[in-house]
Amino acid sequence: MSCLDCACLRRSQVISISLDKDSSSSISSNWVKELPRSWIPPTIGDHEMPVRSSDASTYELQQELGKGFWNLSTVYLARHSPTGTLVTVRITDLENCTDEHLKTLQNELAMSSFFRHPNIVASWKIFTAGSWLWIVSPFMAYRSASSLIKNYYPEGMNEVLIGTILYGVLKGLDYLHQNGYIHRNLKASHILISEDGLVSLSGLSHLYCLIQCGEKMKVAHDFPNFSTAMLPWFSPELLRQDLYGYNVKSDIYSLGITACELATGRVPFMDMHRTQMLLQKLKGLPHIPLFDTGFSCEESPIKNSRSGMDSGIGESVVAANLTQTMTSERLRTPSPKRFSSDLQNFVELCLQQDPEKRPSAHSLLSHAFFKPVRELTQGSVISLLPSLEKHRRQRSTVPCITNWNKSMHNSEDKEWTFD
Repeated sequence: MSCLDCACLRRSQVISISLDKDSSSSISSNWVKELPRSWIPPTIGDHEMPVRSSDASTYELQQELGKGFWNLSTVYLARHSPTGTLVTVRITDLENCTDEHLKTLQNELAMSSFFRHPNIVASWKIFTAGSWLWIVSPFMAYRSASSLIKNYYPEGMNEVLIGTILYGVLKGLDYLHQNGYIHRNLKASHILISEDGLVSLSGLSHLYCLIQCGEKMKVAHDFPNFSTAMLPWFSPELLRQDLYGYNVKSDIYSLGITACELATGRVPFMDMHRTQMLLQKLKGLPHIPLFDTGFSCEESPIKNSRSGMDSGIGESVVAANLTQTMTSERLRTPSPKRFSSDLQNFVELCLQQDPEKRPSAHSLLSHAFFKPVRELTQGSVISLLPSLEKHRRQRSTVPCITNWNKSMHNSEDKEWTFD
């Protein structure tokens, strides 16, 4: 495997990096006896790599899809001219990257090059052109799950579609967790969906490997500087940042928040003051966030950290923020939707306060909520998704971007985020 050297990234002209192949007893009523013998989704880029070119001029940039990586990366829909294949191209400005940015980027590319799984986004080609890093990946025609919510399901998706998406996410998480990785960046905008209905996890920039010096650690104590926009999805133990650390079960909590996001069209905690959100998570949620966007604050504002360490939040600030938020009727608007007991139970399991009580990704694959998903064929999966005809018509009218250097600051569509 080729590793990326930070200094080399800044001065390389065109360098190709080739990628080789490769529970709780109280909830037993919600499990089925066997794991699925279901339709196996197509594996984009696993056995064939139609795009092998390391020449930037062979990619015709057509439309900007979004930005990410501290606004240093721009993601485009592009066409590989020699083959006509539609691809996603992520171009990162290395000149403006700090050493911390380069280290994060190096970590992402070096670790993700190991992954060969249909539910983990693939990288077909990685190379540098001047001071720009290019990452070429399959084009996911439905973009992200958050894009689907924005354009088609503002009040939330139906449960079969939710189950189909989360089932693919769980298979990707199970693969990561079995190999000792924590995703740490799970949300709807990092769930990509192909034209064939394949669900793939992206957002690998904050991956953390529990295997250090040849041994697998039980917990992690690495707390990087995440964007504050990610806070609603974070688990209590990751937010607490105490000596107890966190493990792969932190991803399961984020999965529960993402399930609420898909079901209601809203992100739990998003309208809350950040301080109150922290307090609610640290003391435990009074009920699952499927039914409204806010939470009652009738109990004590905060529990002591398991480590006995002070949270660092002043009591006067806590009281002021709680009073302000409790008077907000907007945060207490109930959702008009009704949800099945299986979905409610799934969310409750994922959002348990104690990470040890949360099921593993592998165990959750056999949850009763996914029984309808296991009976789907590929055709029925695609039938759950909106028609792509409108997207195709829109793409056919979008002019090509011939000068990608000049287009880096012209953004119109920000439906994908890649931080």
